[in-house]
Amino acid sequence: MATGRLGVGETLGALNTALGPGDPVWFKETRARHLRARDFLAPRPALQARFGDGQVPERVVRAVAGLQGPGVAPVLRCTSTPAGLALQLQRPAVFERVLGAVAAYVAPAAPAAPAAPGPCILLHCPALRSAPGALRLSQLRAVLVADHLARTLRAHGESVRLVPAVRDPHMPTFLQQLRVDWPAASERAATEALRNRALAELSPAQERGALPRGVLGTVCLKELVQERGRAAGYDPNLDKCLVTEDLLSVLAELQEAARCWPGDSPPSLAAAPDANADRCMVVHVVSCEEEFQQQKVDLLWRKLDDQAPLTQAPARPGVQGVGSEARQGPGTRCVRPGTPSCALQEGRPVCFPACGDSPTALPQTQPGQRSSAFSPWRPSSLRCSAQPRTVSISTKGTKSGTFVMYNCARLATLFEGYRHSMEQGLYPTFPPVSSLDFSVLQDEGEWLLLFNGILPFPDLLSQTAALACTAPGLHTTARTETMCKFLVQLSMDFSSYYNRIHILGAPRPHLFGQMFARLQLLRAVREVLHTGLATLGLPPLNHI
Repeated sequence: MATGRLGVGETLGALNTALGPGDPVWFKETRARHLRARDFLAPRPALQARFGDGQVPERVVRAVAGLQGPGVAPVLRCTSTPAGLALQLQRPAVFERVLGAVAAYVAPAAPAAPAAPGPCILLHCPALRSAPGALRLSQLRAVLVADHLARTLRAHGESVRLVPAVRDPHMPTFLQQLRVDWPAASERAATEALRNRALAELSPAQERGALPRGVLGTVCLKELVQERGRAAGYDPNLDKCLVTEDLLSVLAELQEAARCWPGDSPPSLAAAPDANADRCMVVHVVSCEEEFQQQKVDLLWRKLDDQAPLTQAPARPGVQGVGSEARQGPGTRCVRPGTPSCALQEGRPVCFPACGDSPTALPQTQPGQRSSAFSPWRPSSLRCSAQPRTVSISTKGTKSGTFVMYNCARLATLFEGYRHSMEQGLYPTFPPVSSLDFSVLQDEGEWLLLFNGILPFPDLLSQTAALACTAPGLHTTARTETMCKFLVQLSMDFSSYYNRIHILGAPRPHLFGQMFARLQLLRAVREVLHTGLATLGLPPLNHI
């Protein structure tokens, strides 16, 4: 039997290569009604553009049907249909490959080997300089997005540092309740060097005695804005920045975090200006209303510190949704949570609807009871613009995190029921997975769970940890909401299957083979759900 993890990306890559030079054509089917007949499709219009008359040469069809290679799913047949080239996989073989190595499918897909080590990532969440009681909903959303980004980036092997270290004495307890892991402050960074540079840059004719306490003066940023141009995404209204002692303290903390990573020796201040800038990528996670001020901080940092992380690509503001400022290489980015960010919190979950709405909460759990919920949106549908798109999600039905947790509990109850029956002697112990016959998995719901839920999960883990560092623009999407949507959809598919199929059947030996194959499938579903929840910092619900 072939070994190695199968991959949707690898399979699509091989399919497109088999068609010859040109843009990608194939796509993976996801809808149940299409999966009855095919797993991948090359649409007829795309084939006509590629081959003129739309007639795919027979040699190409044979090449597609005979595809093999690392990560490529085994092909059963490739046929020409009115919709295009339809490809179906050898489903029993795919079941066997995937369910025989479940652990391989709950880890991120291995990235291509980089030519050089990637930059360290500095996640900066300005909202955490506030007191818990002063946090607006949009700031709370930013905190949760920053925490989720940190978890997914670290799971993908990235070096991540979190700023600011929280100083409010009540903030650690508040973050602990939200299951947000963030460092606490020990001491303040030195600001003397930045202060001296700022004093040299102050606009002339400042009346020192007339300035409020803590205010040093103003610094003109217009030249930097013009140098980077409007295409860089900076607000054209940026002109002067009021320099205060608090602002210099913020810059000093960013400067120290960007230069001195744990385990590193402090870089020499006499080093070349770009010596340390190229090894660090700064990601600012801010609310919409904080972005203007953050742009001032970003520009002032560059004006006062020659070793500040560089921005190399022009950017363009205005992208709604969870985004990040992108450039070609290390530098600064700005993540603006705009669409509803699903956050699953234990005990008292809060919802994060569109900007300006107030949070709502689910009832408290009973003492000793473990309960988590996918941040439900308000009962009435909420619309959130994402460029021309509109997203409407309600807590009713199956589109909330309570449904995800409910199905985690159903899975836990299922396996506990099997264990209890096994101890009573009704069922035998679970056999080696290599001895199972997965050809008995013929229900459409079973293939839906594997093909849409388990097989693509490694790629999903990698996507949630990917910051688009090569796309031009000040803002680009960081897909922090992808995991939440995926968990909801997987729960819906599982619930539909579980409501139709009786997994633990009568204790008759001739039924055990199918029961064990189904249990192994649902074991994989459980592992995917648990891993997905872990990226959000949440334990699964184990009891209904």
